[in-house]
Amino acid sequence: ALIFFTPLRGYIQEFTAKIFAFSPSTIDEENREEVTDFTWNLKGINTSDYNFENAKGKVVFVNFWATWCPPCRAEMPAIQNLYNEYKDKVEFVFITNEDQKNVNRFLENEKYTLPSYNQYSRQPNEFNVSSIPATYILNKKGEIVIHKVGAAAWDSNKTKKLLDQLISE
Repeated sequence: ALIFFTPLRGYIQEFTAKIFAFSPSTIDEENREEVTDFTWNLKGINTSDYNFENAKGKVVFVNFWATWCPPCRAEMPAIQNLYNEYKDKVEFVFITNEDQKNVNRFLENEKYTLPSYNQYSRQPNEFNVSSIPATYILNKKGEIVIHKVGAAAWDSNKTKKLLDQLISE
């Protein structure tokens, strides 16, 4: 009853998500889907507008999230750590459908600097988002190397090793 019927519900879900967040697994090369259409325009919330065409040929980290989502909030500190370390080497794109005021308030309160966007146009078909958080890591060829639904430990050594490998290819 404490989990489902009290204001503590979100905090309990967030705490549980942090405890059970592990490094995500990569998709085998023969099973990787390739993003073929990079026509995706994004409205910057705490940053400039972005055309996803700019991500072509780069390693990309795309995360669909919301401020009200406990698993999203649970993985944010790890994502911020990863962003701090890789922001000059990897394209980071954080997508939410929430209004700018609400998102900026959340980011400022939590001291996150993750570049967040609303969509002007529909995301590529390969980003099949049915639940959040949903994260995709693309290699320079546009192949989806990781697709993870749910919270993950994004600042793990395993993830950093993968990003270093993808950057060097």
